[in-house]
Amino acid sequence: MKHLKVISNNEKETLNFGKKLASLLKKGDTIVLTGELGSGKTKLTEGILSYYGLEDEISSPTFTIVNTYTKNDINIFHFDVYRLEDSSEFYAIGGEEYFENGICIIEWGEIIKDALPKEYIHITFERDEMNDSVRILNAISYGEKYDELLTKLI
Repeated sequence: MKHLKVISNNEKETLNFGKKLASLLKKGDTIVLTGELGSGKTKLTEGILSYYGLEDEISSPTFTIVNTYTKNDINIFHFDVYRLEDSSEFYAIGGEEYFENGICIIEWGEIIKDALPKEYIHITFERDEMNDSVRILNAISYGEKYDELLTKLI
């Protein structure tokens, strides 16, 4: 388990961190995003999608649970599981079948923690109390492949 702390001074830096992260992701990778509403989870996802040229297609999956984006045979699944009661509802939609079929980005993933794969990156977003545009991103790796990935992000 590795830990990486990133200070993002504005939305552009959050987008750029998402792009850098995306450059290291492969099919089967899972990123879990946690933080209060408006803390930057969707902005980071937009950065990931922009790496693939898909930034204009992003929409929040709040009411659909998952949005699928495809570029060059790579599927990116953007989940928002905020409205789920627990992981049983995630299993009911066949959620676990997505993990091996693309890159999964899961907002509010702590709700379905027991359904997550053994290896993933968990990024929590916090607002800076002194400056509302600053975000503190804490990334923790679960699994050796993500230990390596976080090391490359430094």
